[in-house]
Amino acid sequence: MNTLIELENISKTYGNNTVLKQVNLHIQEGEVFSLLGPNGSGKTTLLRIMAGIEKPTSGEMRFKGAKVGDGNLNDLRLKTTMVFQKTALFNTSVYKNIAYGLRLRERSKKETDQKVREVLKTVKLEGYEKRSAKKLSGGEQQRVALARALALDTEVLLLDEPTANVDPKNVSIIEDVLSWVNREKKTTMVVATHNMFQAETLAKRAALLLEGKIVKVGAPQEIFKLPPTLLASYARLENVFSGISKITGEGTSLVDIGDGVQIETSFEKIGNTTVFVRPEDIIVSLNPIVSSARNSFEGRIVEVSDLGAIVKLRVKAGRDFTVQVTKRSFNDMQLNIDSRVFLAFKASSVQTV
Repeated sequence: MNTLIELENISKTYGNNTVLKQVNLHIQEGEVFSLLGPNGSGKTTLLRIMAGIEKPTSGEMRFKGAKVGDGNLNDLRLKTTMVFQKTALFNTSVYKNIAYGLRLRERSKKETDQKVREVLKTVKLEGYEKRSAKKLSGGEQQRVALARALALDTEVLLLDEPTANVDPKNVSIIEDVLSWVNREKKTTMVVATHNMFQAETLAKRAALLLEGKIVKVGAPQEIFKLPPTLLASYARLENVFSGISKITGEGTSLVDIGDGVQIETSFEKIGNTTVFVRPEDIIVSLNPIVSSARNSFEGRIVEVSDLGAIVKLRVKAGRDFTVQVTKRSFNDMQLNIDSRVFLAFKASSVQTV
């Protein structure tokens, strides 16, 4: 596999604020590479440098072995496309939003029509051509933004938190689309995310970025093996618990995480362990949940974060659990601070390092 993008000693400073510090990174042709880190770690700035939108303060970037500079910057921009975290769609039809970049590249009307239909099918929005882009849900808007990028058929796709504040259904669609495009079209992708589980799903290699520095490069599974306290400081691991695990004899384990809370897992392990549960894997209900889920807890909402299409809740159920629901579910259940709720999640949803 050939090296496509090389970053050597890349630093970026805005005034007195240095957001990237001596970053060294190689992206291979045809791979999906993930940039992991919290908000403010420098992920977006690094993507913008790869896209040719920003210039590094110091250091060197090479694309296909050629140093990137003023003489070939436009060539780099034609071969890369960036999908931003905050979807910026025009206040017009879905068709015109997707066709915009194709028209700038002087594609014919016939070719544009065909490509718009093709990418809408790819992102599972067939027949949406005439709809107003601004009236779509947040997740659908993000899929339109992705379709607009895919329509250009560039060699490199750069994605900045592609599923942030998107409901679980659309998250699944977007992740499936990205995997398909990489597999079928061999498009090189760099995905910036604070969700380690998404990195594990999409990428074979990842880099941890913390305060502008690369902490580690390797398989996402290797990054999971870093100390839990370090992981929790920069990864989207709201539900990370350490405790003592014991085998039940039924093919599962019980992990005592303190405060009278035990979590049942689908793996067998004895002794100290750390477990993670994704917020989207936890079901929230106003009444006790009757299901096959091995983990059920009663608690009260202590914090509410409105993220647009979804609402994130912190629930005190012995320990604090972070969960997320759609805005519609939040309103239908009339949830608020101090609402009593019941949580449930399967043993198979519990992951460990």
